[in-house]
Amino acid sequence: MFGNLDMFGFQALWSPYLLITTIAIIALYIYITGSGRKHFKDSEAITNKQRTFFIVSLIMFYLVKGSPVDLLSHLMLSAHMTQMAVLYLVLPPLLLMGMPAWLLRKAINLPVVKPVFRFFTKPLIALIVFNAIFSIYHIPVIFDIVKVDMTLHTTYTAVMFVAAFIMWWPLVNPLPEEQRLSGIVKIGYIMGDGILLTPACALIIFADQPLYATYSEMTAWLAALELCVPAGTLAGLDLGGPELFNALPLIEDQKLGGVIMKIIQEIMYGSILAYVFFQWARREREKEELELSQSMNPKVVE
Repeated sequence: MFGNLDMFGFQALWSPYLLITTIAIIALYIYITGSGRKHFKDSEAITNKQRTFFIVSLIMFYLVKGSPVDLLSHLMLSAHMTQMAVLYLVLPPLLLMGMPAWLLRKAINLPVVKPVFRFFTKPLIALIVFNAIFSIYHIPVIFDIVKVDMTLHTTYTAVMFVAAFIMWWPLVNPLPEEQRLSGIVKIGYIMGDGILLTPACALIIFADQPLYATYSEMTAWLAALELCVPAGTLAGLDLGGPELFNALPLIEDQKLGGVIMKIIQEIMYGSILAYVFFQWARREREKEELELSQSMNPKVVE
C-alpha cells in the first residue's frame, strides 16, 4: 500500500520548504534562548527540559505536516485523524512547556495582543472556542468544503491551532502570574474538555456509512489531493481512487480514525491529569509541612 506513494514525488512526500522552515525556527530558538538572550531585556535562562520539549515538538510538527504522513492524511481518514490528534492535542502543551517564560510574557503583554488574549484564555471561553471549532470542522458538509479549498483549509487549520493553544493555556502555561486555576479546578477543566470533544469522535466512530466525500468520491478526493500534490505531478498520474491506498474498507478506516483520535485524546488528557494532580498534591503537602513547621517554631511577636 505505502509503496504506491512514491508516484507522488519528493516534494509531496517530504515538503522541503517546510523542512527548511522547521530547521530555521529551531536554530532561531536555540540562538534566542542561548547566546542571543543577552540582547533581550529581562530574559532568563531555560532548562534542558524546556529546550527538549520545544525541539521535539517542532520535529513532531514536521513529521505530521511535512513527511509522508501529511500525504497519507489526504488519502486515509485514519491518517488525517492521527495528524489532527498530534497537531491539536499533543503539540500545543509541549510547545508551551518548551517556551521561555520571559518571551511568552513579552508576547502576550503587547498592547494589541493583551486584551484579546485575556478574553480568549478565560477557561470557559477557551474550552468552548476550541471544541466548537473542532466539532464544526467535522460536520461532513463543512469538512468537504474546507478540504478542497487551499485558502479555507489553511485559515481554518491555523485558527484551530491557535484555539488549541488557548485551550491548553490554563493548564500548562509556564507563567506563575497566569496560574489562575487551582489543582481541583484544573482536573474539572480536563474532564470537561474530554466530554466536549467526545461527540465529534462518536460521530465518526458510530457512523454506518462514509461521511466525507473527500475520502470516498473520486472528484472530491482528487480536489482535496491537489492541496498536497503539485498540480503538474497529479495531472500525470493514473489514479484508480481512494481505495488504491487503503487496505481497509472506507467505513472501517473512518471508524479507525475516530478511535485513534479518542485514544490519543485519552492518553494526553490522562497524562496532563496525572501531572496536574501530582503537582497539586505536592503543593498541598508542602503547604502542610510549612504550617506544621511554623506551629512547632512560632515566632515571638512583640
